[in-house]
Amino acid sequence: MIALLHRRIFLEIGSLFCLSSCALLTLVLISRAVQMREMLLGLDIGLTDMANLFACMTPVFLLLVIPVSCMLSVFLTFLRMSSDREFIALRAGGVSILQMLPGPLLFSLICTGLTLWVSLHWIAAGMSEFRESLLNIATTRARIVVQPGVFNTDFPGFVLFSRQVNPSTGHLSQVLVEDRTQKDRRIIILANTGLFDTDSDRGTLLFKLTGGKIYSSGRGGSSVLQFEEYAVRLPLDTLLHHFDFGEIRPREMSWSKLASITREEALQRDENYANKIEVERHKRWAYPAACLALTVFVLPLAAVFEGIKRQTGLAIALVMFFVYYSLMSLGFSTGESGSVPPAIGLWFPNILFLTAGIIGLRLAERERMPKIHLRLPFGKNRRHAS
Repeated sequence: MIALLHRRIFLEIGSLFCLSSCALLTLVLISRAVQMREMLLGLDIGLTDMANLFACMTPVFLLLVIPVSCMLSVFLTFLRMSSDREFIALRAGGVSILQMLPGPLLFSLICTGLTLWVSLHWIAAGMSEFRESLLNIATTRARIVVQPGVFNTDFPGFVLFSRQVNPSTGHLSQVLVEDRTQKDRRIIILANTGLFDTDSDRGTLLFKLTGGKIYSSGRGGSSVLQFEEYAVRLPLDTLLHHFDFGEIRPREMSWSKLASITREEALQRDENYANKIEVERHKRWAYPAACLALTVFVLPLAAVFEGIKRQTGLAIALVMFFVYYSLMSLGFSTGESGSVPPAIGLWFPNILFLTAGIIGLRLAERERMPKIHLRLPFGKNRRHAS
């Protein structure tokens, strides 16, 4: 009987987890698409490229979606059992709430392992592919922008001209580039050929020129330099509609890269960067641990909110996760500012919710959990109806 009970609880939690994770991930991707609409419309990309970009961003969102889906599925499963008076029947048969724990705890451990794999491996791979895909799209877009025999001013501070453009390979011939980024100096570059390329590490677009001369004039005089190869870095903010690329940030790094950066090496750049590295290290482990902490926290709450509707339970669970996420966000901000060590700020919410859950389980085992639903209007109506 106990083994059958564990299987039924595990299967019900799993079905609710799949439903809630798909729904939450869809909502997050839609909201992200709204934020990126200017960039997506500006690049005029197809559905295949757009789907690929969103697939690359999915690991970042799963780091948050998996813990909240795990919490929701466990809470709604036990809330249904409580509302249908299954807890009363099980207790009458000698089954305590502690004997029901293997199913949800096993599921939370599976979610913890999945989130840990996403955190340590999949995030870096996804963000790397996202940058590469977006830079390749920007490169293709830049080729389209430069038309043969037309002076192009789409890149702020630069004027581009090419007499011939090969649309299939992207090679340009008889190229002129006017650099207006320096106020006190005018630079004109003439080259035989040109080709657009990308620098993934810095997130910039390169215009590689070969066989030409650089004419420079200013207050200090004029000069002419001859070159075999020369690269002009072009700003991507126009093509990507102010999408922030820059160098690879800590949240985009792989775990091996994060672990290899020492505190002293990070401080050589600045203290804020060192704090972000430390925060990211703890974040990669704190979010997976949230699956277990939140599961233990919501298990005894089913007895507290016994009798409420599932829709109300869903709202209550989301509010609880909002409280948890607010504490985590506070840990991020205080950790990056250096006011609170990340080991305290990021692990405090997990320790707090886990401790509260253990205390709640002990009270539920002794049937001493407060009946909050009896003090609520909808809870009283449900009690009288029954």
